[in-house]
This record gives sequence, C-alpha cells and structure tokens, in this order.
Amino acid sequence: MAEPLRIALIGAGVMGRQHHQYLQNLPEARLCAVADPGPQAAAFAAECGVPYFAEHRRMLDEARPQAVIVANPNTLHVGTALDCIAAGVPVLLEKPVGVHLDEVRELVAASTGSGVPVLVGHHRRHNPLIVRARELVQQGSLGRLTTVTALWQLQKPDSYFDIPWRREPGAGMLLTNLIHDLDLLRHLCGEVVEVQAFTSNGARGFANEDSAAVLLRFANGALGTLTGSDAVAAPWSWELDSGENPVYPRQADQPCYLLAGTLGALSIPQLRRWQYAEPGAGWHQPLLHSQESNTPGEALSRQLQHFVRVARGEAAPLVSAADAGNTLALLEAIQRAAASGRACVPELLSLQ
Repeated sequence: MAEPLRIALIGAGVMGRQHHQYLQNLPEARLCAVADPGPQAAAFAAECGVPYFAEHRRMLDEARPQAVIVANPNTLHVGTALDCIAAGVPVLLEKPVGVHLDEVRELVAASTGSGVPVLVGHHRRHNPLIVRARELVQQGSLGRLTTVTALWQLQKPDSYFDIPWRREPGAGMLLTNLIHDLDLLRHLCGEVVEVQAFTSNGARGFANEDSAAVLLRFANGALGTLTGSDAVAAPWSWELDSGENPVYPRQADQPCYLLAGTLGALSIPQLRRWQYAEPGAGWHQPLLHSQESNTPGEALSRQLQHFVRVARGEAAPLVSAADAGNTLALLEAIQRAAASGRACVPELLSLQ
C-alpha cells in the first residue's frame, strides 16, 4: 500500500477544521502542517500534532506537503492557490473558487500551464444523492429535460447577523448560499445560457439581499426557476432536506429540486421518480412513482478520497477551476440581471 499522502491545511477556521475531521479517518492521507495567521491556529496545530506556520509560503518551503487544502477567506483563495501551484503542489480549493472572474482566469491559466491540478470544493457534487440524480438525467430516464424548479427557503436566526460583515454587500445569500444550488443545477442540468433576476432586501433592510427570484434558460432548452430567501419560516432547502449536515434539523419529506422531463420527473433529495406506465399517456392516467436507491456516503469524505486520487495523478478533478469559474460566472450574471432589470448571459470560461 502507498504511503499516506501528506496534506497541509491552509486556513484553520470552521471549514478547515471540518476537513481535518474527515482527514483523520482517511487512511490514504494524513495532515502534515497547518498554516494560518489567526490567534487560535497554533493551538489547533498543536492539538493535531503537526508543525504550525503563520505564513503559508514558508510552510510550502519547509514542510513540503504533497497536497494542500486551502480553506482561508474567499478573497485569498486565488492568491493562495497560485502560490501552491508555483510550488508544484496540488490544491483542494474551498468554494467559491474566487471573488471575480478575472482572477479565476489567471488561476485556470496557471493550473493548465503547469499541469498542477486544482479541485474546487463544491462538495455536494460528491454526495451519492447527486451522483444518482445525475445518472438518471444523463441516461434519459426523464426524457427531454423541460423544467427545473429549485428552492432555497429557510430562516437564519437574528443572531447570525450579529457579525457585522454578514450585513454588508457581498455577504448576502447569493454568494454565501445560492452559489451551491447554482453549481448543482449546472452539474445536473447543463450550462445556463441566459438569466433574469430580481432581488430584495425588504425583509431585513440590510445592505445585501435576503430574497431572490431567478429565471434560468439552459443550453439544452430547459427552463428553470430558483427562488430563495433566508428570511422565511419554510422547510425547502438542501440544508434542511438532504440531511447532509447534522447541525440542521432534517425535513426528510420536503424537496428542494424538482426536475421534469417528457418521460418523467424527479424530486431531490428524495430521489422519488414519477412516470406514466406507457409513453403517450397524459393527465387522465395515474402517475406511477418509484424510489431510486443510492449508497449513503459523506460528501466531504468522498471529496477528500477523490482529492487524493487527483493529487496522485489517478483522476481528473470532478470540479476544475474552470468549471467552478462557470458557476461564479452564472452568479455574476444573476447579479447583473438583478441590478439592470435586463436578461444577462454568463461569461463562461473554456473547460478545455
């Protein structure tokens, strides 16, 4: 058996520590160093029994990791990843891949030109629920995909906004939360070629949005909607419905995505499929339903397992920097559409 892959962690905040929890149970990899300038990071590194560095470049030079997990603040993602690429170290980069497309283009060029892989942490794609849903869509079980309904409606407690930056522009639910749903919609249904959108801050009056309604036109002809709010007493969201994170009380009977095609429909995360007994039937005939099965698995753990294979050159990243960049491009198009009142086209990056 190969020696465990030596992985360093840059960023010892909530997400970085969550990665470490799963890394501890992964025999094919081990933590080798922690880099973070924060006041509690040194103590965390000591708890993990690994060297601590306040500065990640020094860590790259001295600890010489075989791979790195980057989980520092969003504005530092690209710059840190570029330093890792320059050192020849494969990167698992937390989402979002960056904060604007120009820097993501630089990251894509650096990764492509050097051959150093970057896996972006849109971890929900690794969830077996999503793996099975994508298989059903791609094998044609739903026929021609026609409509897509996505819901992200819940209520954040007032205490969530006690932290001042959460009330400021850029910290609204679009970039903080809906970017996950947009990434899954691209993954399941294909690229979006046009968007229209409305946003509102009417529920709280903060400088960022608390509600959004988005229209999506997919390249395959399907039409979709994404309706979101973090200010409503409602059960429809991936967090509340999927059971992926136990900190949220699960609403197992409620869907957050509904995919409908000419031959059938699918509710997610339930993986409940609907269809008629024979092609050509219609609303006078009963719809049959069945429960699709999948093998349960932790998305973050599966993502780490995949990252080990990526770092060893055994697999291509499921979510490359360019792929994640197209999710950011879609989000930016939604922001432009909401600001202008006009339909907008995402500035998609090449996936080659």
